Amino acid sequence: MSTSDVHLRPITATDLRFLLDLYASTRAQELDPLPWSQAEKAAFLQQQFDAQHRHYQAHYRGAEFSLILQDEQPIGRLYLFRGPGTHNLMDLSLLPAWRGRGIGRALLAGLVDEADRVGKAIRLYVESDNPARRLYEHFGFIVTGQHPIYLEMHRTAARSLSA
Repeated sequence: MSTSDVHLRPITATDLRFLLDLYASTRAQELDPLPWSQAEKAAFLQQQFDAQHRHYQAHYRGAEFSLILQDEQPIGRLYLFRGPGTHNLMDLSLLPAWRGRGIGRALLAGLVDEADRVGKAIRLYVESDNPARRLYEHFGFIVTGQHPIYLEMHRTAARSLSA
């Protein structure tokens, strides 16, 4: 698949419904076995999304909160904070229909190239059973910490051959 029509734009308040639906798609497998009604699951997901959104907005001022678009159709989100020494990849999520098409790989490759150019590490958190973990490992991320739910992974900047 060509990723030439994939681009980013900043999120706006009008994107919140899409972002909630995207967030829900990332939690669907986890919630499927629970004996909750659809209304209970929806309320839980709304509460969790709201808390996450508020946390990111409050604690990562200056971060780029981007919608991933294929042509002009929203298909995911990319949240990145460029810190003084480390880029924090807060989230890279795609709708299920768009996963496995090379879009995440292309976006991650661009982030890795940028971080290497400016000599910065990249840090992210991922659930240990998330299939994206293999992609991160392919790009040189290593596990540097384990938290109750997530693994912390880092990738140091590649050294230039001319250095």
